[in-house]
Parts: sequence; structure tokens; C-alpha cells
Amino acid sequence: MQQHIAAMLRALGEDPAREGLQRTPERMERSLRFLTDGYRQDPMQLLRDAVFTERYREMVVVRDIPFYSLCEHHLLPFFGKAHVAYLPKGKLVGLSKIPRMVDLFARRLQVQERMTQQIAETLHEILQPYGVGVVLEAQHLCMQMRGVEKEGTTMTTSTMLGTFESVHRTREEFLSLIRAR
Repeated sequence: MQQHIAAMLRALGEDPAREGLQRTPERMERSLRFLTDGYRQDPMQLLRDAVFTERYREMVVVRDIPFYSLCEHHLLPFFGKAHVAYLPKGKLVGLSKIPRMVDLFARRLQVQERMTQQIAETLHEILQPYGVGVVLEAQHLCMQMRGVEKEGTTMTTSTMLGTFESVHRTREEFLSLIRAR
């Protein structure tokens, strides 16, 4: 990978041997491997190891989970907050696993819409709850640094499954809980 990065620097008109760039191919490779670490993790295994039987039947919400990802179209960052909720049906997941699952999917080349859906579907498949709701709010540097150059623009995506999709009151409860700041 480092050879390709050096070639890319040359193609941009830079000298990879220049003092400030000498270790850039190595640093960039380490950075890209970290930022795409989600490909080397199994989301099902991450959650399966932390599922517990419990009779709790009220909504569980983890909100304001920070995430950082790379847009698959331009390899530029997008970042924001994830809000994840589920309505348990006899199974709970360890609290730390939800932010870890957000990170797992964020650390892949992504589009926000797919990431939102992947988080919801994985949680739904493992826990088989009454429903799942996921909302992501993010800023995309591919839109702020280039293209239309609209700084501060936020994109919001949502995926609602089960009762979050079919029962208006459940959806509204979730949305009101994540709006409460």
C-alpha cells in the first residue's frame, strides 16, 4: 500500500522523498487500516457475546454516540452522532456494545444511509426485539470541502424496524427522547 501512496503523491506533483513526506506513506497506511478496521470485525460476534435474558420491556435508548467514517465516494470523512434504541423482547445487550457496533460500521467505507440500516438490522437480528430505531446526524466533508462547499450542513438518516416503524407512539417516544438535550 505504501508504494501506491508514494505513487499517488508523485501523481499529485509532490516528492515523496521530501522531508515532510518521507514517512507519509507509512503513516497513511496505518491511518487507513485503523479507519477501515470494521471490515476485520464481525458485528454478529460483537453482540452475541453480550446478550442477556431479562424481563425489561421499556425502551432502551443510547443517544449522542460520536462516530467518524469515510465516504466511499471521495474517501473524505463524515462524522456526527448516532442515536440507537430498541424495545426489548426478553433480551438486552451490554451497554458498551451499541457504541462499539456504531464504530464497527463507521470504520468501513460508507454511505450514511447504509450505515444507519446496518446498525438497525444487526441489532434487530441479534436481539429480536419488538422494534429498533436508529438515527444518524452527520456532517460530510465531501460536501463541505469540495463540491457545493456548504459548511455546517447536516444530513439526518433514520431506520425504523418493527414497532418503531408500525406504531406511531413508539416512534414519537424515541424521537422525543433523542431531541431532549
